[in-house]
Amino acid sequence: MRRVHRRIHVAALGAVTALSVSLLSCQREEPERAELPEKSEQSENEVSSMAFKLMSPAFQDGETIPERYTCVGEDVSPLLVWEGAPEGTRSFALVVEDPDAPGGTFVHWVIFNIPGDATGLPEGVEPLEKLENGAVQGANDFRRLGYGGPCPPPGKPHRYYFILWALDRELSLGPGVTKDRLELEIEKFGGPLGEARLMGTFGR
Repeated sequence: MRRVHRRIHVAALGAVTALSVSLLSCQREEPERAELPEKSEQSENEVSSMAFKLMSPAFQDGETIPERYTCVGEDVSPLLVWEGAPEGTRSFALVVEDPDAPGGTFVHWVIFNIPGDATGLPEGVEPLEKLENGAVQGANDFRRLGYGGPCPPPGKPHRYYFILWALDRELSLGPGVTKDRLELEIEKFGGPLGEARLMGTFGR
């Protein structure tokens, strides 16, 4: 009988040991299966959203806009360059605005239907209704066509936002449209594919 008991005891001990090893093996394997692909996808989306950038060799984001590009100087538009436009971009639209103006946001430039393969705008864009590349210019709040540089009243410097929208189509709008009309047209088709901003300051 003792031998039988001993065999049963050994067999039971072996079964418990095998079960413990199996459980430990499962515990070791669990972290390997607990992958987080959603985090990886989120990182890719973040990189994609950060890739669309608007820049200018004339001034860095948050820095002072040189007088050349203001009403104090030659009042010409600065050289602008961009990169990382979203896939499917067919055209670009750009507005420049001053949210610190005494009477509310003041619009300094409206230009749209910039070709989707463009990577920038040259310095000193002429105040024409339509440029050679097909881009169309709207009206600014100086009631003029094209670019009108920063021209704040004396006092604290104002912020000037250059806002570039990547669009999945060209817009059926004519020259001289306002920023509000441009935004309505963009929203009618679901909004822009992407947005890039550059901010400069100027005071006098």
